[in-house]
Amino acid sequence: MPPTSEILTAERILEATEEVLRRHGPAKATVVDVARALGVSHGSVYRHFRTKAALREAVTKRWLDRTSESLAGIAADASRDPRQRLGDWLAALFEAKRRKAGDDPELFATYMVLTDENGGAVAEHITDLTGQLTRIVRAGVDAGVFTVADPAATARALFQATGRFHDPGYHREWELPGVEDEFDAVVGLLLRGLGV
Repeated sequence: MPPTSEILTAERILEATEEVLRRHGPAKATVVDVARALGVSHGSVYRHFRTKAALREAVTKRWLDRTSESLAGIAADASRDPRQRLGDWLAALFEAKRRKAGDDPELFATYMVLTDENGGAVAEHITDLTGQLTRIVRAGVDAGVFTVADPAATARALFQATGRFHDPGYHREWELPGVEDEFDAVVGLLLRGLGV
């Protein structure tokens, strides 16, 4: 890796930070560890992120944004029936969260700590997700397949009603036998409740 800060980008720092967090955990990972992994001085890292807290918040936001970005295409796909889009969006959210918890449990545990520290990033993530849901619900109202008075309030209710399948606090339940059937039952109930 190049030792100069001229080609050091925020994205490279965030990638290195994620790797350092994976290796050392949130309690032991330092900005010096990140700088060492990049072959630069810690001052170079601080030129991009003024504090360790800012770096941890940025890496948390990046992690959460991956989920939001993966769902945005479903929310924006106006060519599909809103009922199908809503079901697919909720299923994709559940699957994205399950993958994060199951594929890299150490990193997931680290991010559980970081999201507790960075309530602003989490609130922004939830706002983005409920905004995507609002677009889907509004499309359903416009198409005459959903009968709701307030798409934004309905989107928040849908998000809360499905929390067991995306709130990280429930991650231990996501691999239990029958959880997919329970998910399908909840989504089916919600879709019937929205219908004309």
